[in-house]
Amino acid sequence: MQTEDAGVKSSHPHFKFKKGNDMNDTVTKGNAAALLPIGVFLLIFLGAGIAFGDFYAMPAVVAFLIALFVAFMQNRQQKFADKIKVIAKGVGEENIITMSLIFLCAGGFSGAVTAAGGVESTVNLGLSLIPTHFAVAGLFVIGCFISVSMGTSMGTIAALAPIAVGISEKTGFELSVCIASVVCGAMFGDNLSMISDTTIAAVKTQGCDMKDKFKANFLLVLPAAVLSILIFWIMTRNVSYSLEGDLKYNLWEVFPYLIVLAGALAGINVFLVLISGIVISLIVGVAAGNIAVTEMFKVVGDGVTSMYDITVISILVACIVSLVKEAGGIQFILDLIKSRIRGKKGAELGIALLALFVDICTANNTVAIVMTGPIAREISEEYGVDPKRSASLLDMFTSVGQGMIPYGAQLLSAATLTGLTPVDILPNLYYPVLMGICGVGAIFLRKR
Repeated sequence: MQTEDAGVKSSHPHFKFKKGNDMNDTVTKGNAAALLPIGVFLLIFLGAGIAFGDFYAMPAVVAFLIALFVAFMQNRQQKFADKIKVIAKGVGEENIITMSLIFLCAGGFSGAVTAAGGVESTVNLGLSLIPTHFAVAGLFVIGCFISVSMGTSMGTIAALAPIAVGISEKTGFELSVCIASVVCGAMFGDNLSMISDTTIAAVKTQGCDMKDKFKANFLLVLPAAVLSILIFWIMTRNVSYSLEGDLKYNLWEVFPYLIVLAGALAGINVFLVLISGIVISLIVGVAAGNIAVTEMFKVVGDGVTSMYDITVISILVACIVSLVKEAGGIQFILDLIKSRIRGKKGAELGIALLALFVDICTANNTVAIVMTGPIAREISEEYGVDPKRSASLLDMFTSVGQGMIPYGAQLLSAATLTGLTPVDILPNLYYPVLMGICGVGAIFLRKR
């Protein structure tokens, strides 16, 4: 049914209507059918994972391409050329472009600092400083620091898994507990790091500053981190060991991480921070003999390349969300959630549950944030939720899901590197559970 008001015609007769007498007050009408592309993505992605027993058998980028094709096929009243204009506007939105560029810069820094020896030196430094009776709890602490510095839970797990195996062999303590402490520490930084793709996606979709989100998020997860340390320490406090070999480290190789962390906390522009980190990493790497002068640009390029997938996925998701939103799909979700929301607490809980559900479905917390970010921002603006608060909830609850699903990359990687199964590790993943409890508690206990 076509709706007109005061002689003004909607460009999408099925999905737009005029409200009141304000000529500029055009409202998109909710349309459940417009969500079909998202449903197709979930069906293909999850279906392939279940059918093949591998949730990475279907690359997310391929599933999103198929979903984009479905989005183009919908809304036949709109010309194809007009749909191209819609997605071009969506992809060209400032936050999408900025987020993509930050992804690439963060990848460049990760490649440079890893090649410079930063990861190995940071791990060895941590092991040198930690008392033997604090071994397993220490793995969690080291994991927290490395993941905050590196911005990647996967890189943290890859770096610390062999050490977890060594500690388990020397102490006789269960390997599942040792590697669980590593995974917990990795998820701490995945949620908080200034250069984590999840943090970048959360702050850009919600429109807040990186340092503000970090401060708000840190206060929410700190109790969970402290309790996790206590649990791991109590479980293993009577165990001691000695590491063989020389734990060599170079404080200069740790320096780039500290610069990036300090610069981000100080509120310096994230591009300047990351570029400075890249330059300092290359200088340190060349001076230490870890990077040949001829390899300088290659290590940065390799890091940038590692971020191509998430950058392309972000662009594809922006295209799909633009078409879905134009057709009324986002408004349908908003109407559905709003009908069950009662005040600011309800809005925050809705954002948290939405983020958790989508992460469980996609098994990728960055993708989940990119998908739910626009919806969360609409909810937060409607109910007066602070952007740094909504960004924190998005990042927290996708990390809660990602740290606990047995088919997620983190647990699959940890299991592969240690010869265990994800189910073996699950019972000892205290931090994601505690993080979720702290998040829900913060929502209900916060004074309005």
